[in-house]
Amino acid sequence: MAVGIFDSGLGGLTVLDAVSNRMPSQSFIYYGDNANTPYGVRDTDDIYKLTTTGLEKLWDEGCDLVILACNTASAAALRSIQEKFLPNGKRCLGVFVPLIEALTERNWGDNSPPREVSVKNVALFATPAPVSSRAFQRELAFRAIGVDVEAQACGGVVDAIEDGDLILAEALVRSHVDALKRKMPFPEAAILGCTHYPLLEKSFKESLGPDVKVFSQASLVAASLQDYLERHPNMKGAATASKFITTGDPKKVSDRATQFLQRKIDFERF
Repeated sequence: MAVGIFDSGLGGLTVLDAVSNRMPSQSFIYYGDNANTPYGVRDTDDIYKLTTTGLEKLWDEGCDLVILACNTASAAALRSIQEKFLPNGKRCLGVFVPLIEALTERNWGDNSPPREVSVKNVALFATPAPVSSRAFQRELAFRAIGVDVEAQACGGVVDAIEDGDLILAEALVRSHVDALKRKMPFPEAAILGCTHYPLLEKSFKESLGPDVKVFSQASLVAASLQDYLERHPNMKGAATASKFITTGDPKKVSDRATQFLQRKIDFERF
C-alpha cells in the first residue's frame, strides 16, 4: 500500500521529492490533474468535484492516506471532504497545517487558547482561490493572536511553471513581491502557499530581502507526514512500486516532470 499525493498539476512533485528523500522506503502514488490545472482560478464547487474524483482514483489504487499537496484544494475542499466524504479507514490531510505549526511553534494537537507569537507581520503568497477563501487566516486565528496577514494572489506564476517558462515565472515573482510590499512594506515572514513555489524559493528570498524568514511547504510537509506515519503505522502499508498518474498527456507531463525534478519521471494516463 502506498501513500497518495494529489495535486492539480506538477507542484505537488516538490512535496513528493521531499517525502521520498525523507522516507525512501515508503511507496507513493502521485495523481496530477494536469488536464484541469490550474485550480486557483476555479470556483469552489468545481474544485471539490475535481478533488474528490482524484481521491476516489487514489483509493482505488489502494491509498488509505492521501496528502492534498495542492493549496487550492486544501483551502477550498479539504474541510468538506473530511466532514462528509471520507469513507471509513481513509484519511486525507492538507498542507496548511505544517505551515501553521511552524509559524506558531505549536503542535496541531495543542488545543489551548490562541496566544501571541513572535512573528507579527506575515506575507502570504498563493494562487487566487486560497487567497479569496481566507482559509490560512482562519486556521491561523485558532492558534495565534495579533498576527497581521497580507495576502498576494500570484496570478500567472503556476501557469508559467507548468509551461516550463521559469524566466517568466521569476519575473512574475518579483512583480508580486513588489505589489505585496506596497501593502506591507516590512513583512517579518513570508508563506509560500503553493507547492509550485519551492522551485522559485530563491527568487522569493532575493525579492523579499535577507530579513524576511521564508516558510516553504515541501520540507515542512515531509517532516509532518513522517511524524504522522510514526503515530499511525497502519497507514504505511506494505512497500509497493511508486506510480505516477495524470489526467493530461502522459508524454508531455512526463517530460515536464522530468525537467521539474531533474530525474526521470514516467506518468501513466488516468
